[in-house]
Amino acid sequence: MKFYTTLFLSIFLFNAGFSQQGSIQKKKFHFGQPDDQDSTAGYAQAVLVDNILYISGTVAANIDPASIERLYTTIEKTLQHYGAGFQHVVKENLYTTDIEAMKANNQIRKHFYRNDFPAATWVQITRLYMPGYQLEVEVIAHLPKK
Repeated sequence: MKFYTTLFLSIFLFNAGFSQQGSIQKKKFHFGQPDDQDSTAGYAQAVLVDNILYISGTVAANIDPASIERLYTTIEKTLQHYGAGFQHVVKENLYTTDIEAMKANNQIRKHFYRNDFPAATWVQITRLYMPGYQLEVEVIAHLPKK
């Protein structure tokens, strides 16, 4: 009986902590917009919750070295806004309309990670949200606790 009383008390206190906290605190980021303003399309470029940073898909119209460089530089600028870099990225999702072209240009991407690669998923799709674009990359970064 003592075990069940202790278990019940633990669960009650655990849940009470969540109900006192209410909703999670999100810090949002958009280039050229106030941090708390959502975009016209209805998403945030980046959302920070605790020390986890979620960066929405960054797009490139083409899959060539210059376009890939711009795409990863944009992600890098978003990371830097939060005092982070590619060494903090733990997950990358890459969506492309031509996975063979991306594989052929992977050295551009690898340069940004400097041999500290995250878990990654690459998927070939028929199209992206923005018509005519060929590449979209989203990342999740784990930032050091302050």
